[in-house]
Amino acid sequence: MKYKILLAEDEPFLGKVIKESLEKNGYEVLLASNGKEAWGLFNEQEFSICILDVMMPYKDGFTLAAQIREFSKNIPLMFLTAKSDIKDVAQGYASGGNDYLRKPFSLEELFLRVAELLKRSKEEKSSTDELRIGEYVFYPKRQELIGGRAQIVKLSYKESRLLELLLQNKNQVLERKLALMRLWGDDNFFNTRNMDVYITKLRKKLQEDTSVEIVNVRGFGYKLIC
Repeated sequence: MKYKILLAEDEPFLGKVIKESLEKNGYEVLLASNGKEAWGLFNEQEFSICILDVMMPYKDGFTLAAQIREFSKNIPLMFLTAKSDIKDVAQGYASGGNDYLRKPFSLEELFLRVAELLKRSKEEKSSTDELRIGEYVFYPKRQELIGGRAQIVKLSYKESRLLELLLQNKNQVLERKLALMRLWGDDNFFNTRNMDVYITKLRKKLQEDTSVEIVNVRGFGYKLIC
C-alpha cells in the first residue's frame, strides 16, 4: 500500500525538499502552497496523513486542521512551525493535531514521526473501518457497500464522502450548506444541483433495504434514517 500525503507548505524551497524526500521514501505527496489550496485538495482526494505548516496565506494551519477534523476524526495531522511558545503548541493540539514538529528539523526525524503516525492510524482503523447502515456494511476507505445478499456496490469518492457525512449525522438533519462547504468548498447553485445528483445515486444504491432512507428536509438539507 502506498500512502498518500497532503503537504501544505508556503515556503517553495522547503516544500520541494520535503516533498521529494518523502517521495524517495515511497510516499505519494501532493504539495499545496497555501491553506486554501490544501483544503481544495483534501476535498478532492483521500489522504493517509496531512502535514501542515502553521503560518500560511489565505488559511493558516490551525484553521485548516480544525476544518479537516470536522470531517475526519481519524486522519493523522502533523504541524510544521517555527513557533515554539507553549500556547502555540497547545493551540495546535486543540485544533485536532496529533504531532508538532518545530522548524528547523531533520528529515530523518520527520520520516520517523510520519511512520509512527501512520502505524498508529492503521491500528486504530482496523477496528473502525466497518460501518453499519441497516442491512448494509459500509467501508469508507474502500468506497464500498456490501448488501444483505453479499453483493458489492462500488461508490465514487464523492458518494463515499457524502454517505459518510450523512452517517455521522444519522437520524439528524445534515444541513445542505454544511455538506456543500465540506465536500465542494462552495454552496453555489451548480454544486447544489451536483449534490442532489449524488443523493439520488445513493438512494438507488441503498434501495434494497427499505428501512434505510435519505429524506429531503425542504429548506434545510437531508436526513439519513436507518
